[in-house]
Amino acid sequence: MNFNNKSLLITGIGEFVGLRAAEKAIAKGMKVSGLQSSADKAKKAQNMGAKVMIGNITNPAITESACQGIDIVLHTDEIAKEGGSIEEFREVNVGGTLNIAKAAKSHGVKTFIYISSALVYGFNYPDRVTEDGPLSGENNPYCQTKIEAEKALLELNDPSNFGVIIIRPGDVYGPGSIPWIVRPLLLMRQKLFAYANDGQGVINHLYIDNLIDAIFLALEKETYGEIFNITDGQETSWKEYFTYLAETAGLPAPFSLPKDELKLFLKLRYQGQKLFRKQADILPEVVDFMTRPYAYSIDKAQKILNYQPTINLQEGMHLTQEWLKKTDLKKMMP
Repeated sequence: MNFNNKSLLITGIGEFVGLRAAEKAIAKGMKVSGLQSSADKAKKAQNMGAKVMIGNITNPAITESACQGIDIVLHTDEIAKEGGSIEEFREVNVGGTLNIAKAAKSHGVKTFIYISSALVYGFNYPDRVTEDGPLSGENNPYCQTKIEAEKALLELNDPSNFGVIIIRPGDVYGPGSIPWIVRPLLLMRQKLFAYANDGQGVINHLYIDNLIDAIFLALEKETYGEIFNITDGQETSWKEYFTYLAETAGLPAPFSLPKDELKLFLKLRYQGQKLFRKQADILPEVVDFMTRPYAYSIDKAQKILNYQPTINLQEGMHLTQEWLKKTDLKKMMP
């Protein structure tokens, strides 16, 4: 696929992944437009030269309008948090995803690429788990609705008319990442951050630019109907990652707590915030996300897409450090 002059619609264009994808796509000569629910978040993409429509993917009139004259849809918009009401998640992550996909199909969009998540495997999966699974919703609304959205999308896949590609990223970090950079550092500054069980297990980190490279490789090769795990391909323990992150920001190394103690502390903290009507900054379920045991396999992406991550953890943290020097992290939080 030749990208020059192709029209690309990015949902969630003002968010972490959408914004970097827009920047890279514009550099490739693509005509980039976007859909964003918040006018404030749309500004950065607009300043890059993208046309942005303000609206929600759950609104059929908005999605119909956004998909007119588009060749490719990159769907990044989602509710991404550790817990909450399944109905709220399902409305956006499943209903909204189907809404934008059906609008795209009806308007003759040729390619629909969906940013899912490796969390479709849940929290306890086999070492080097491949795209064949097993999948597990873990009674968690994020994991469950990502599985449901993938299944519904693959039913729409029609390679000659409407090709669907699914990317399952690992833990995406880099300048602007809320869960893996901004929030941990803000908690570390308050001496409130701990990892569980001595930081055992594996964070499947993925530098943002490596993810965007994989997206364009999948588009270039038109791998319709396929699903790809994407990570940096490094086996880094949770302890190593968070210690490195603290060093990058010039902070003391975080400490460890047993998993059950950490969950209890976060539960009590969450209940206190709720009592005083403060917005919760972290949910107890985060501990399940931060104690996953193994690496995901990226063999398929390496073989089919010729995907080779070009930015390792050391370089990714250096690039993040440069960004941290000029960023007020408090302003990054929703």
